[in-house]
Formats: sequence, C-alpha cells, structure tokens
Amino acid sequence: MSNPVIIDGPNLAHGHHVDDAHHAHEHHEQHFITKYIFSMDHKIIGKQFLITGIIWAIIGALFSVFFRLQLGFPNETFPIMEKFLGEWAKGGKLSPEFYYALVTMHGTILVFFVLTAGLSGTFANLLIPLQVGARDMASPFMNMLSYWFFFISSVFMFVSLFVQTGPASGGWTTYPPLSALKEASLGSGIGMDLWLISMALFVVSSLLGGLNYISTILNMRTKGMTMTRMPLTIWALLFTAVLGVLSFPVLLSGFVLLIFDRNFGTSFYLSEIFIGGKALPHIGGSAILYQHLFWFLGHPEVYIIMLPGMGMASEVLSTYSRKPIFGYFAMIISLIGITVLAFLVWAHHMFVTGMSPFLGSIFVLLTLLIAVPSAVKVFNWLTTIWRGNIRFTVPMMFALGFVSLFISGGLTGIFLGNSALDIHLHDTYFVVAHFHIIMGISAFFGMFAGIYHWFPKMFGRFMNNTLGYIHFFLTFAGAYLIFWPMHYEGIAGMPRRYYDYSAWESFKQFDSLNGFISVCAIIVFFAQLLFVVNFFVSIFRGRKVMVQNPWGSPTLEWTTPIRPGHGNWEGEIPEVHRWPYDYKDDGNGNDFIPQTVPLRPGEEAH
Repeated sequence: MSNPVIIDGPNLAHGHHVDDAHHAHEHHEQHFITKYIFSMDHKIIGKQFLITGIIWAIIGALFSVFFRLQLGFPNETFPIMEKFLGEWAKGGKLSPEFYYALVTMHGTILVFFVLTAGLSGTFANLLIPLQVGARDMASPFMNMLSYWFFFISSVFMFVSLFVQTGPASGGWTTYPPLSALKEASLGSGIGMDLWLISMALFVVSSLLGGLNYISTILNMRTKGMTMTRMPLTIWALLFTAVLGVLSFPVLLSGFVLLIFDRNFGTSFYLSEIFIGGKALPHIGGSAILYQHLFWFLGHPEVYIIMLPGMGMASEVLSTYSRKPIFGYFAMIISLIGITVLAFLVWAHHMFVTGMSPFLGSIFVLLTLLIAVPSAVKVFNWLTTIWRGNIRFTVPMMFALGFVSLFISGGLTGIFLGNSALDIHLHDTYFVVAHFHIIMGISAFFGMFAGIYHWFPKMFGRFMNNTLGYIHFFLTFAGAYLIFWPMHYEGIAGMPRRYYDYSAWESFKQFDSLNGFISVCAIIVFFAQLLFVVNFFVSIFRGRKVMVQNPWGSPTLEWTTPIRPGHGNWEGEIPEVHRWPYDYKDDGNGNDFIPQTVPLRPGEEAH
C-alpha cells in the first residue's frame, strides 16, 4: 500500500498518518521541572540549547547595530542608544570605551554562545540519537550537565554586561597585555574576570557535550547502522565533537594562565611593561604564547562552527533535490581532511607577529591545502543539485545560500592565507569581511536550514513559509550588501576596531559606504526578529504536522512518532538495511526508500 501524499506549501511530501494518542511515550511520570527544565531527554536539551542560543543571538546582533550606528554615522547622536546603554551612550553618543566592549561582546557571544553552543548543542542533541537509532545519549545526566554549565556560563557573561566598569573590552580574542593588566583599561577590570570565568565554564560544557556525542555515535547505533550508513550530518557532528574535545582544553589552559597573570602575580604573558613611565614587575613572559594557545583552538573553532552546517546542508540539499548525495565517501574523506588540517594551520593568524618566514611558508602551504577538501564538498553539493527535482522550500533556500556564502567567503580566505598579502590585509576590514561571510553568515545559513527542516520534528508543527522566504531574501541580500563592500575598504588599508574614521583623510572616502553598510545591518537585524517571531509563534500556533514523514526523507528520525517521547521509538528500535540517501522509485509511487526497508531481491546495498 503506498504512502499518502500531501501538499505542504510549495512541496509534495509523503508520510504515514499517525495516531496522536500514542505520541507521549515516557519512561515514568514527569513533572514540568523534570521534563522541561532539568530534563535528561536529548530532544528537550537540544531545544534548551537552541532557545538559549536565540536569546544570545538577539543580544549579540543588537550590539552590532549599536556600534554600526557609531561607525556609519560618527557625528550623529541617537537618543535610543542612551535608553539601552545608559551612561555608556550619554546624549545618544557611544563612548569610545564602551564601543570596544560592544565589539568584544558581539564577537564572543556570536562565536561561542550562538554558533558553537547554539548550533552544535542543538543539532547534536536533537539528531544524533534519532539518526543513529538510540533511545538517548550515552550519558543523559552528563548531557543535562553540559547544558547547565552553558547556562551558568551565560549567567556570568550576562552579569558582566552590568558591572560598573563595563564588560570585557580586549577584543573577542582577549590578547594580553590588554587583558592581563587590570589597570590597562576600564574593560580590563572585573568585566574581564567574569568573561574568563564564563569562558572556562563554557569549555567544560563543550567537553561534556563532545564526549557524549562521540560515545553515542560510536557505541549506540542501532542494528544495521554501520558507520557507512550514517547520514553526513552525523559524520559532521562526530568530527565537530572530536575537534572540540582536542582543542578546547588548550584554550582553557590559556585562560587559566591569563587568570594567574591577572590575579596571582605570574608573568606567563607579560614582560617589560611600562604604565605611566613606571616599570611593572613582570619579566620573562610572552604575549605570543597566548596567541599560540588561543589560535590552536581558534582555527579548529572555525570548523567547529562550519562542520555542522556542512552536514545539515548536505542533508537538506539531497532531500529537496530528490537525489542521492553525490560522492558520499568523498564527502566523508573531505571531512576527515578538514578535521586533520584544522589543527595544522593556526599560525596563519600570526603572520605579522615576527615568526620565521620559513615557518610562515609551511603554514601558508597547509592553509592553502585545506581548500582542497573544502572544494571537494562544494563540487559534490553542486553535483547533488545538478538536474535534481528541486523543491525550493525555505530550508532548501538557506542551504543554497550556505553554499553560495561558503564559496565566496572561502575564496577570500586564499588571499589571507598568503603570508605576503596578509601583511597588508591583516587587521583590516578585509579580515572582518572574510570571517563574517565564511564563519558567521554561512554558518547561520546552515543553522537556519536545519531549524526550518527539523522544526516539525522538534515541535510537531510547521513554521510559516511566507515569513521564512522573507527572512531568507532579506538576510541573503543583506549579508552580501554588508560584508562584500568591506573587502574594498580592507584592500584600501582601512583598519578594524577603530571608533571613528572621520579623523583620517584617507578613509573619509568611505563615509557614505559605511553609512550604507550600517543601514543594511539594521535591516538584517529586523529580519532576524521576524524569524524569532515566526519561531516562537509557530511553536504554539503553527500548522500541525499530520504525517510522520512530511519531507519524504529516508533517514531514521522520520520513523519516530510525530512528537516522539523520551525513548524516541515506541516498541523496538527499527533495524537499518540501507544507506540514508535512497532517493529512487520504491515501486509504490514514492521517490524515496526509508533506511528501515529491507533490500529487495537482487538489490545491492550501497
């Protein structure tokens, strides 16, 4: 008997009707607090990460609006800023000290709290047990702790926004000596201590989560779910966790040494420092040591952010092209290549620190080499959609946007990977443009593709399609209008992190362009508020999902009830017989075959 076919907006979808009475499958009676707050259900924990990440994304994006107003209109006043920021924006004019604090907190929040915890924490928790066929994570209790360490970390970071001297203002990289000396600036005071405590707790959260994800994938796959039958999403999340487990401890050690320098009189990063003509008693340290420790995490961090988006884009592109993913094994090998090379390129962030040119040339080679597995992935994505029966759904649009941004952002990385060119481009707006497109916006597009695609599995409802399309087009156009012009400013030598460019004759030519970028940034910010409204309203008011598999996807998560309880499957966990991208005629009028369907006589396994 063929599956019923339904119309979902612009899509055709297939699925089994399911009785709502059987959705709630719980191990035992649970109260609100144990079910939704101190939950050990991986799906609830994933939602906790997502909603916390969304809140932080609003805060971090709002900070960027404030400092873009300063950069775009340095001679204007904006009374609304005084309402939000108080004494830090007296008379509607942002103070120079708080400008740098906003830049610091914007980078910290978006990189760590949104695109690391919000992205990996959400989708690793939601998808790993569902797609590999497990009841829950290897350690549900440790999984719960990973969220609550993130939450406590968030509390410390949030409190730092309200201390009298202001939050940390040493840049999101917190380079010493600015971050190591409490007297260096207002933002080097208690705000910096709170920042370091918050980030140390964040690392603990990431390690608890990462170890759990790896253990679950390696040890808890259902019968028949071999490694080569796992969706690319799971492969990507596995390597993301490996990157985090191996690199975050190095960052933690860097932070611990920084705390010692700040509070216990050590000199790991400090040497021959003078303040007001007076020599400080710090001898023998090196600020470059901190850069090595930070960037040893910092470059794997790029791929901790990017790999989940890559995996989800692969899944979404295949689903809505109605085609098997092209080059499945090549995609896995390229993920392995990216993971290994990510640990070998950190010093390309340090070409201007005075390192040996010979050593620099090695890092140039390794940096350019990482473009090879990235190019393999791009080729395979483009070949997957080539001549596909494409459905331009909202998740598909964001996945296509992810590929576009990944290509354009990656190409500019070739410039910065060249040590000779980097001397000119380092710390200019070219760097700002590059890493925002490749690591910021494209990762967000992967995240949005995942949210729109798996929202029905998370909440049993659909998000509003019309608002989704508006969100996509405003964000996609706005992203390029904001960051592409910055490349030209960077080539002209315009430095980043300056409070006011109007004092420099050479940069006055960019006055109108900076104003244009700021206006675009404000429009894109309001587009994200549209997404937030769509998200939270759809949780309660969205159109209900009436079929088990609304997108017609072969992967295991769509074999669970519409709103699976704690344990995911009622009865036995299904056995897997085939790979996750069997998009072909099943003989019953459907164009996909679920992983749980046994091979037909004479059919070969992929």
